[in-house]
Amino acid sequence: MNLFLVSLLFVGGSCRWSEEKAKEWYDSQPWLHGANFIPSTAVNELEMWQAETFDLPTIDRELGWAEKLGFNSMRVFLHYLLWTHDKEGLFTRMDKFLKVADKYNIRIMFVFLDDCWNPYPKLGKQPEPVPHKHNSQWVQSPGVPISRNLRKQGLVEGYVKDTLKRFANDRRVLAWDLYNEPGNSRNPNEFAVPMLYRMFKWARDVNPSQPVFAAVWTGGWGNPNKLAPLNKMMLTQSDIIVFHDYGDIRHFRERHNQLKQYNRPIICNEYMARPKGSTFKDIMPYMKEHKIGGYNWGFVSGKTNTIYPVSYTHLRAHETSLHLVCRLLLEKKKKKKK
Repeated sequence: MNLFLVSLLFVGGSCRWSEEKAKEWYDSQPWLHGANFIPSTAVNELEMWQAETFDLPTIDRELGWAEKLGFNSMRVFLHYLLWTHDKEGLFTRMDKFLKVADKYNIRIMFVFLDDCWNPYPKLGKQPEPVPHKHNSQWVQSPGVPISRNLRKQGLVEGYVKDTLKRFANDRRVLAWDLYNEPGNSRNPNEFAVPMLYRMFKWARDVNPSQPVFAAVWTGGWGNPNKLAPLNKMMLTQSDIIVFHDYGDIRHFRERHNQLKQYNRPIICNEYMARPKGSTFKDIMPYMKEHKIGGYNWGFVSGKTNTIYPVSYTHLRAHETSLHLVCRLLLEKKKKKKK
């Protein structure tokens, strides 16, 4: 799909919230703070939601811990394959999850799609985690067979619209994150831009009462005239401005300053990486002072192994072995210069 045609089509059909509506919504919220949540007994989003492994007692216990910490919101990943296999079962389990969250005064930000980690998800029993490896069995949604096939991307429409329609006016749902880190895979402009365009269009067709967005996570955001295609779509079509940042407080402040010019409420729904200087003690006070919503990555020590840092010595989704060697050599060269 031609990127220019995509942008023309999208602008023509947009019904993005006005700045006034976005600010009114945000002003009615407390300072939003929480984590990216998956129960300790699940290795990925499929294991969390499949009927055979849906662990409500653990979810109840761990969301209770979140309330005791003062958290009032959680970000939670769904998956396309769950809808294809058992739509009504998925919605029933989502409702049970939301009832537990509501008991602890926690509202949920649901995520539809994800371009991170294993590109070939499969239903059924999930593999065991690799010891000490961060997110060793996390899976992309919908996965490469659909996300990298322009003719098949439309299969996701029913998943998005059915889910939005079911929960469009549910006060327990805070917001809808349409697509986590689009382009964190091969050829982002060729595949991720059309997919993200479709996600926004389908969400606008339903027009839920909650805000919809996709978070910027890479590249430069300071100059609106020089935005990459994905970032431009995310920053001009999201109801609220959302971003990821795993840098130290200096870097976090710089990113925040870049985003203030877009004149909308700001949330960071991924942060906290101690080896990079992203810590609670530095980032949380700044977010509270500026009323930036904040969701750190990971909540409990469990099967996702996200208590361990990301390993930069394994192949990423878009890399060949040669790419990996070149990247590691460049990183080594940068360290020597410091």
